[in-house]
Amino acid sequence: MEMRRLGSRGPSLPVVGMGTWKTFDVRGDPAERVRHQLVSEALRAGTRLFDSSPMYGEAERVLGEALGHHRKEAFVATKVWAKVEGERDEQIASALRFFQGQVDLYQIHNLSRQAEVLPKLLELRSTGQVSWVGATHYRREAFGDLADLMSSGKIDTVQVPYNARDREAADRLLPLAEELGLGVLVMKPLGTGDLLHQVPPRDLMERLRPKGVATWAQVLLKWVLSDPRVDVVLPATSVVGRPTENAASGSPPWFDEEEREAVSRVFSKPAQASS
Repeated sequence: MEMRRLGSRGPSLPVVGMGTWKTFDVRGDPAERVRHQLVSEALRAGTRLFDSSPMYGEAERVLGEALGHHRKEAFVATKVWAKVEGERDEQIASALRFFQGQVDLYQIHNLSRQAEVLPKLLELRSTGQVSWVGATHYRREAFGDLADLMSSGKIDTVQVPYNARDREAADRLLPLAEELGLGVLVMKPLGTGDLLHQVPPRDLMERLRPKGVATWAQVLLKWVLSDPRVDVVLPATSVVGRPTENAASGSPPWFDEEEREAVSRVFSKPAQASS
């Protein structure tokens, strides 16, 4: 799997990470055992960055327990999602406990209460409990505020949605991230999973096969990673075997612009149900 530097200041990481939204919000056996299997499989496949949030229910706890003694092999990105006063410190204390006293990348989730969250994350970065600080948002009406924070010089990374059907964040924010040397993490590379329901033309799959893709999911992930401004893509899964499949999309050769446009055109047509 290819390695890319997370912005101009961050570490070099494999380009395929793992998200935990919905998929790691579980409690009890056997569901938690499956998540442990997924993390172990992802590590074996070369994945190193795991992204979570207190917004995702049990996901931080489950991820932390799944990493266990492999914690030092992983790059943990999580978030503060403070909605009311006092939540910030409770969430940070929990995350540091789950992740053995260290969060590699701490992000302001959806810019929530950033005026109180950002100073705390910067303080933690100065003490070494946090290595990098970032921010996320998924709503286009918030992209202006996100751009303002990016331009402040206070954060190291940005996480936005970007996929073959939705390019708005890339068009509006990735040029700025590139100019500022910020790391770029991509959420929702498969939409919310719904992009997988659109059946691609057979001739398109055959045309792209020499680029090392055998499944539609791999095509969609490689589509995002073929943009050199993207550092890490964050697919989520609850299916054993899928982390290996996803990781295989993280190696060149990449799609050229004509191939990327051909993939995007699939979503300009009415959706077809998969058989």
